[in-house]
Amino acid sequence: MVPIKEAKDKFAALVRTAEGGERVVVTRNGRPVADLVAHDPPRGIDWEAIRRFKKERGISEIVGEMSDDFDDPLPEDFLLRPLP
Repeated sequence: MVPIKEAKDKFAALVRTAEGGERVVVTRNGRPVADLVAHDPPRGIDWEAIRRFKKERGISEIVGEMSDDFDDPLPEDFLLRPLP
């Protein structure tokens, strides 16, 4: 924990500490008020990358056609049958 006044004076060093993966807790009057942490890049689906991928390969749709019975239950013995 670092008092806010000290954090102000040592900001660059504290940023380097955060870049190294350590969380720096800034306090005011002994109470935590802020955390200094390394930037975490956004995660999730990159829709723009998918659009580019499809365009580069001439793909207009991901799933073209799906059978009407696609989500029907499987026959009871399906998992019991040996593989061919």
